[in-house]
Amino acid sequence: MERLAGKIILLSGAGRALVALAAGAIASLSQAPFDFPLAAFVAFPVLVWLLDGAVAAPERRGLSRLGPSFLVGWLFGFGYFLVGLWWTGNALLVEADLFAWALPLAIIGLPAVLAFFYAFAAALAKIAWSDDIGRIAALAVAFAFAEWLRSVLFSGFPWNAVGYAAMPVPLAMQSIAIVGAVGINVLAVFVFSLPALLAGRAHLKLGAALGVGLVVLHLGYGGLRLSQAEATDGAETIAIRVIQPSILQSQKWDMAERDRIFQAHLDLTTRPVEEGGEKADIVVWPETSVPFLFGDRPDALAALGAAIDDDQRLLAGIVRAEARGEGETSYYNSIVVIDGSGEIVDAFDKVRLVPFGEYLPFQEFLSRFGLRQLAQNIGGFSAGSTRRPLDLGGGVSGLPFICYEVIFPGIAPRGGGDARLLINVTNDAWFGDTPGPYQHFRQAQFRAVESGLPLVRAANNGISAVVDGYGRVVDGLAVDAVGVLDVDVPLGEAGAFLPPLRPGLVGWSLLIALGIAATANNLRSRHRVN
Repeated sequence: MERLAGKIILLSGAGRALVALAAGAIASLSQAPFDFPLAAFVAFPVLVWLLDGAVAAPERRGLSRLGPSFLVGWLFGFGYFLVGLWWTGNALLVEADLFAWALPLAIIGLPAVLAFFYAFAAALAKIAWSDDIGRIAALAVAFAFAEWLRSVLFSGFPWNAVGYAAMPVPLAMQSIAIVGAVGINVLAVFVFSLPALLAGRAHLKLGAALGVGLVVLHLGYGGLRLSQAEATDGAETIAIRVIQPSILQSQKWDMAERDRIFQAHLDLTTRPVEEGGEKADIVVWPETSVPFLFGDRPDALAALGAAIDDDQRLLAGIVRAEARGEGETSYYNSIVVIDGSGEIVDAFDKVRLVPFGEYLPFQEFLSRFGLRQLAQNIGGFSAGSTRRPLDLGGGVSGLPFICYEVIFPGIAPRGGGDARLLINVTNDAWFGDTPGPYQHFRQAQFRAVESGLPLVRAANNGISAVVDGYGRVVDGLAVDAVGVLDVDVPLGEAGAFLPPLRPGLVGWSLLIALGIAATANNLRSRHRVN
């Protein structure tokens, strides 16, 4: 191992760049749908050794000395996001005549921009670098802080946070309920990087003990929390039907297809329940499932009311128009709740919009260069003001998340507040059968675990599913399948075993404590040298 590490440390030029790119690409295999955490145990030790060899020229001073580390981190990040997010370009091919020219911006430009977060992490870690386990701690702290920045800056894009590699199955997901996303990122990078110590003797036994101990605690806590699931038998349930019509994105807003699409949703809604099944209390349609504005089709609400019984409610994803005066109209990506009489009894407007998809950042400036959002046919969407539970009837409320809103850590409050389940409607048909829908679904599972509430997810082309408060799939439909899910969903069944500590506080405490330890170790190492 020392020989391999030595070769990597001494790499230069194109060889160093290629290894950094390859390490990042390998790390991406730890995410869904590949779910191969061992890839991270290969990639991060290589990153550590590359940073060991990232030494600036003697004449460089100040922050310029961090340049080689910054470059290594950027190359690692570019490889990671290039392999992990190439599928975003698929959305541009839906209307290829308008957007194919922007394909390089999606496939190469987005990873290139996101890679700067990992470049920052590598440079930040190098400030407190040492030749022992202290550098492992520094790298873990820096990456966790960079991932937090990625979730908040420029409206945030925390897709495939590196810590998620440590949570491929429900047994390994439960720790996020106690340490939060920040803590998961800290501990995951720390453990993934520990094999780098095999190339030397310094702190090897300590690293092995910490690595094994943290993995045992991680999985042990998962087993303990899952063991509590059986104690919730007999909990109150609500019968829910989830609709997955799998409408091609190229057809979704085609004027000639709208009646057929609407009828396909109605047919799935009225499909008889299988023998022994229970009639749904709630029917959930995907994001933007109604293919026209209600104002253009006054018969649509009546048809929706006729499709359900008086004691049922239907949740439908729609595009909502609101007049703003002087001939201006604002459009919202919304969910409406409709009762059996065809009346809208509640509604929610999407709060977090997708940059370049639903709105164009710096629109006045970027539009001069021909850039536009994918939803350009209505001029883009406006954002809703607040997130609040939807009234589902019978005293039950559900907290709504439209599309990628569900990827933001901590966005679902612990215990749900006034809500008793989470509702996620989405349309991933933009991305086809690529890694995108699988990654999106995985991140939705984490929100259920964080909040301790069941998640009902309706996706146009999948993955539609019902997930319990422990992240376990109760039932689901595969990508591109057409059908319905009829599930009795236990309400808030995991709330009885949510740890009393606030995960955000625990996660940041871990980050700060490890950061102090790394800094102290760095200062002690410098003192020994002097």
